[in-house]
Amino acid sequence: MRHLRGELMQQEPMGPHCSWRTGGVVKQLFRPENTADLQLFLHQLADDEQLIWVGLGSNLLVRDGGFDGSVILTKGRFQQLGISDDMLSAQAGVSCAKVARESAKQGYCGLEFFAGIPGTIGGALAMNAGAFGGVTWENVIKVETIDRHGNIRTRLPEDFEVRYREVIRPDDEYFLRGWFRQQHGDVNKAQQQIRHLLERRAQTQPTTQASCGSTFRNPEGDFAARLIESAGLKGHCIGGACVSEKHANFIINRGDATATDIELLMGYVQQQVFRQSSISLQAEVHIVGEAA
Repeated sequence: MRHLRGELMQQEPMGPHCSWRTGGVVKQLFRPENTADLQLFLHQLADDEQLIWVGLGSNLLVRDGGFDGSVILTKGRFQQLGISDDMLSAQAGVSCAKVARESAKQGYCGLEFFAGIPGTIGGALAMNAGAFGGVTWENVIKVETIDRHGNIRTRLPEDFEVRYREVIRPDDEYFLRGWFRQQHGDVNKAQQQIRHLLERRAQTQPTTQASCGSTFRNPEGDFAARLIESAGLKGHCIGGACVSEKHANFIINRGDATATDIELLMGYVQQQVFRQSSISLQAEVHIVGEAA
């Protein structure tokens, strides 16, 4: 591809770009310099090219056989964040934790829950991420999207079908920016709430170990972690992948896990939970690529 200003990497292993710290090779990975650079890349991309977007890689598993397509990496890019009256705008690459901190710092409340989401705004919009009782799309005013041909649009929440941990969006459109409502509040109280949420997260989740965050969606009226723990699976391992002793809905990479180890363990957990409770756990993580 010609005249691109960003980083274009061929046959790039995804382990360094995913929070599980493992994963196969992708055909090419592009880290655009800015929106215009991204548009140029998309203009040159074949219509049938497989394409995925990655922020912090906290909800992604790339199988060991690799992904025969393109990855757009927003980490360290698309970092604009602004606050105007009761509205905060953030580009796709801004971390959710930064949104929580900046909102509180400026004397607003309502977005503290973002501190508990280990990803970026682009990912939070794509999957309606939530934490500690807060949910992304409950706070969305409007969004900016870009399609496979580089066309940029501003859309309203009614343009999307928003579900629990899922957002149905127009074909081949990806999130570039979101605008979120917030309320005036007490700075100290909001910052204290964020500290409390982070402390609670550190106490209840394996934040110092490589994971993707929550592995499975909570079934209606229950919790995936409770079902997994009830099935006696805390600490169960396949290869280098283990069900966390700290939080049963986290699968951790203890250092040498392959993507295959993780996927096999996910399948085993689903099988055992269904055997005991007749509940089918649905994966929250996005799995792409070919098996080894």
